[in-house]
Amino acid sequence: MDDQNKRLISAAEQRQTATEEGDYRRAKVWQMAFFSTNNTATNIFMFLMMNVAYYASGVVGLGTVIVSTVISGSRVFDGITDPIIGLWIDKTNGKFGKFRPFILGGYLLMSTTTALLFFTNHLVPEMFKLPYFIVLYVLYIVGYTFQTAVTKSGQSVITTDPSQRPLFSTFDISLTSILFAAVPMYLSNYLAPKYGSLNSSALFAEFTITAIIVTGILSAMAIAGIWSSDVSENFGTGKAVKITIKDMVTIIKGNRPLQMLILAASTEKLGMQIAMNSIVMVVLFGVIIGDFSLYGTLAGVMLIPNILIAVYGTRYASKVGTRKGFIVVTQLAILTFLGMFLMLWLGDPTTIRLGSWNFLTVSFILFYVVGNGLRTLSGGLVIPMIPDVTDYETHKTGRYAPGVMGTIFSFVDKMVSSLAQTVIGLTLAYVGFSEVFPDVNTTYTPGLFWAGMFLFVGVLVFAWIVALTAMKFYPLTKEKMADIQEDLKMRRRKERADAKKASEDVAM
Repeated sequence: MDDQNKRLISAAEQRQTATEEGDYRRAKVWQMAFFSTNNTATNIFMFLMMNVAYYASGVVGLGTVIVSTVISGSRVFDGITDPIIGLWIDKTNGKFGKFRPFILGGYLLMSTTTALLFFTNHLVPEMFKLPYFIVLYVLYIVGYTFQTAVTKSGQSVITTDPSQRPLFSTFDISLTSILFAAVPMYLSNYLAPKYGSLNSSALFAEFTITAIIVTGILSAMAIAGIWSSDVSENFGTGKAVKITIKDMVTIIKGNRPLQMLILAASTEKLGMQIAMNSIVMVVLFGVIIGDFSLYGTLAGVMLIPNILIAVYGTRYASKVGTRKGFIVVTQLAILTFLGMFLMLWLGDPTTIRLGSWNFLTVSFILFYVVGNGLRTLSGGLVIPMIPDVTDYETHKTGRYAPGVMGTIFSFVDKMVSSLAQTVIGLTLAYVGFSEVFPDVNTTYTPGLFWAGMFLFVGVLVFAWIVALTAMKFYPLTKEKMADIQEDLKMRRRKERADAKKASEDVAM
């Protein structure tokens, strides 16, 4: 029997005693809540940049296919920079810790580049507009990677209790639900009517200023939340292990949970980025249903249901394990979205109105609200599995590499999800929209209906089926994680005891 299995058996035998002694390192509730705002901050920038295609094509004057290609290509670059930034995080251990500098640096870089992009890109000479756009977009995604890498890697240090990690998703999904309600309302019910079109430089200027102010506050809260945990004695087993580029290849080849989580999360991310894109929302609400303001209204209606689904869903995941919770939620999401598709296909979508409480209206609203909550919860439950995979690697090899683990995950995730804008652009070009994207004034056609259903429902259902298949081979159950944590706790105690003995020997 090898040392790893011996440690697991010993950990299993001592699990109950150790748990009763309460020697998991747990975060305070406010710390988990504050740290979760880091993801909310980056999501606000993501929302802003999800609309960049309208600005680049309608204001700057770049073609839709060119814009879609540049955005996709930039995301490929984004994925390539991830492992480099991950190594940088793992090598960082200064006065302000490992993670806090990257939250601050990411915020400052994103704020600067988005301000320059949306305030000046349409003003530069024609021949420089495209290269200027590309440079600023590339710099933006470097800053985005700085801050998003901390969301994935910082959880491994803020708490070691597997049952507490889903609490991050409780706050994260609740805040995301508020964000997903507020931004569509802000965009469709305030900015669009105020400026008359999504193709307005003034609209994007106001959107950018708002994003920079709100994300500044949230980033400061995230730094405060992780401040006391971001110290060297909390990193892995407490023993410094140097991580190299070669180790990254070894980690990818030898960590089966990481492989399966990447497969599940990256395909789901692709489906979500396509389905949630502003262009797809315009097609669904503005063209198929014929009332774009309903998009913003429903975003407000589903706020409370989304939070309730998040609270009870993450509580369920805490009890049964994140893996099982993810599987159950994803299965329910598939059924809900298929039901929504059948309602739109078999009924007349133009009769869906809040003032007309017919069967189709009620059915669509129920499916849309519940489906949105389940979709958000499914994506949110992926995040607590990343520190689990990090701890599995530390248990297996002794390497504590949260930055590398998180950014390896992001690398593949972004390689796949970089296809989102291209899939949207090519799908809509196939049905006749190769020069400009559909707007709220676009006339309905059967081709647009099927394009909208493919982008809003089809890709998501396919992604969820792939994710469920991957979870069959993901071994980190609730019981397995408890054993791993007990092993890591015993090894941290040994490191502390050895360090104390060495110090005493030197003193003698």
